[in-house]
Amino acid sequence: MRSGKAALSRRSLLAQGEKERSSFELWPSRPSRLRGSIGPGVSDARTIKLVLEYDGTDLCGWQRQDNGPTVQQHIEDVLAQMTGGPVAVVGASRTDAGVHALGQVASFATEAAIPVDGFRMGMNSLLPPAVAVVSAEEVADGFHARFSARGKRYRYSILTRSSRAPLVRHQVWHKGGARLDVNAMRAAAAVLPGERDWSAFRAAGCTAKTATRRIDAVEVGEPEPYRIDIEVRGNAFLRNMVRILVGTLVEVGLGRIAPGQVSEIVDSRDRTRAGPTAPAHGLTLVEVMY
Repeated sequence: MRSGKAALSRRSLLAQGEKERSSFELWPSRPSRLRGSIGPGVSDARTIKLVLEYDGTDLCGWQRQDNGPTVQQHIEDVLAQMTGGPVAVVGASRTDAGVHALGQVASFATEAAIPVDGFRMGMNSLLPPAVAVVSAEEVADGFHARFSARGKRYRYSILTRSSRAPLVRHQVWHKGGARLDVNAMRAAAAVLPGERDWSAFRAAGCTAKTATRRIDAVEVGEPEPYRIDIEVRGNAFLRNMVRILVGTLVEVGLGRIAPGQVSEIVDSRDRTRAGPTAPAHGLTLVEVMY
């Protein structure tokens, strides 16, 4: 009797797995249409917006490249499988290798008749475990994940206890035993909001045409003992900008830079005066605002 139940359970699990793998094919969908079938010069392509979550530990960042797996590559490859042709996907933020996301946004155009929840379920059945589609929705023509964004929110996490934390070692910067003056860090963070030239906080390889960006808020919190979270919100960011901001605030916390010097560093536009670039793995893209 027990063996019969076990066999039934195995068959049920296999059937469920097969259902999820083929969800984008089995989900009821509207009839397919040929391009231009709704009128001369009118395209019936749909724009799909995705919200993505990923663990960037073993990924080479967002942007497709030749030296290793990326989020964009995984998303585009899976969509090509589902739609039967190449799909170009745009991301709101080109996160670096090792950086994580809770709310990365991507968009793409397609003429496939797959319903939005079919995209979500089908993609999740094909993507690697480190990447997931949290939601999918059809949006208005002209929506662009990057250029339509009004702002982004990042969180950087620091662990200061002396012992390492194996379970979160890929999500926090372990500053073992460091005694960071959080009040000094908050005082320095308070002078950062505003629209300014952030040349002192950009990576050497940054290709942005202008270094002017608007920071809306920088908040330094202590959600639990030995844990410091730095949240940064702004309209856009330069390459490594948030990580250099974090590295500078840590220098303030260690007493190596005075809180009052931070505004002077920004005004100097001199990268050598700011702090080091914090490691990528402590950074998470939390949200993209539209």
